[in-house]
Amino acid sequence: MKKFLLGTVGLVALGMAAPAVAADMAVKAAPPVPYIAPMYNWSGFYIGINGGWGSSRNRYEWSGPAGVTALGYSADATGGTVGGQIGYNWQAGSWVFGLEAQGNWADLSKSYYGPVGTWSVGTKVDAIGLFTGRIGYAANNALFYVKGGAAVVNNDAWAAWNNVNFATASNTRWGGTVGVGLEYGFTPNWSFGVEYMHAWLGNNDYAWAFPTATLNRWNNLHVSQDLDLVTLRLNYKFGGYGSPVVAKY
Repeated sequence: MKKFLLGTVGLVALGMAAPAVAADMAVKAAPPVPYIAPMYNWSGFYIGINGGWGSSRNRYEWSGPAGVTALGYSADATGGTVGGQIGYNWQAGSWVFGLEAQGNWADLSKSYYGPVGTWSVGTKVDAIGLFTGRIGYAANNALFYVKGGAAVVNNDAWAAWNNVNFATASNTRWGGTVGVGLEYGFTPNWSFGVEYMHAWLGNNDYAWAFPTATLNRWNNLHVSQDLDLVTLRLNYKFGGYGSPVVAKY
């Protein structure tokens, strides 16, 4: 009987000690959850400003009797430009598609002396518009893109005799444009970029009556033109990391 009682007491004591021993055992910690940074989202409307440098390359040809060309040569008119842009981007995985409208004030002007006497001609670009689509590849918050579409410029042209203007003309010229750019998002809503654009603006003829009978035989000035722009851009995008980016596989 004593042995039975002693055994029972021993089993009860062992059962009471077991939770304390278990409590003293080390508990294995759960593995840490890795942090995944949110993917930069380029989707949404944006608005911005730009400024930089432009060059208008002009080819001049004076034509006279029977279409004879008196002189032809090329020259550049360079200057500054500043303006703004507005657009919208769609992002699918790492690919970004967008539409953009841009308008710039410019001061690209220069005068050229003619082939006879002291008369000269000149042109000036004072306004530039670009309407483009773009396709880009995003490496998170760095966007590399190409773009293309239509370009429009406002041109003023003049002719002078002894530095006195006697004929002026103004026209709006349309053409095509292509370019490349790099844009970097330094906050969820702000981005900074650099862009190069080239535009082909075609040809135009100016028929003028010059102040002397000799010069008046050379009554047509044919101008062909193309344009280069290099600009720095600052954009504000409405939206940020919050909107999901849809991955395509």
